[in-house]
Amino acid sequence: MSSVANVTDESFEQEVLKAELPVLVDFWAPWCGPCKAVAPVVDDLSKEYDGRLKVVKLNTDENPKTAQAYTIRGIPSLYLFKGGQVVEQVVGAVPKSTLANAINKHL
Repeated sequence: MSSVANVTDESFEQEVLKAELPVLVDFWAPWCGPCKAVAPVVDDLSKEYDGRLKVVKLNTDENPKTAQAYTIRGIPSLYLFKGGQVVEQVVGAVPKSTLANAINKHL
């Protein structure tokens, strides 16, 4: 069972921008192969950082407003938000260590 929540254009502000914890947002789409490849890594990170980091996914096909607002050009795009601001951006299917290093800088 994944502990990664799905967010939408409607819930993004509440779930991400107003979150007390740093939030890792996985911008993805169902047709995207690299997105599927990175999904288990994102799941693992959500479990490892439970209580210290919130992890959510945003389907860019279903929620174009938020994807456009953050100029998402390539997916998967993993953005780390802290205090409502983007503090880290990782684009593409990257190794778990790359994402963990990006997260650790901001915890």
